[in-house]
Amino acid sequence: MEQKYYLYMMTNYTNTVLYTGVTNNLKRRVIEHRDSLVEGFTKRYHCKKLVWFEAFDDIRHAIEKEKVVKKWSREFKENLITAMNPDWKDMFDLI
Repeated sequence: MEQKYYLYMMTNYTNTVLYTGVTNNLKRRVIEHRDSLVEGFTKRYHCKKLVWFEAFDDIRHAIEKEKVVKKWSREFKENLITAMNPDWKDMFDLI
């Protein structure tokens, strides 16, 4: 089975904060965020809800897009999320 890499966005339950990250194991990483095992931004702002993700075959492509997405305005990020997940529901059960 070929390795996948994921660009993902997490938010808190009021959808007021967005975090963008990259991982090679999306389920494990979301659990780490949910259980507050990751020090930093997601723990501080309670980002426990997965609202968007994209899979890549090459880590370089995932990192390249992460850099682009992180520069986008909040509005662009919201549009990206809404296109995949109109109600901003937690997508954890889909991974």
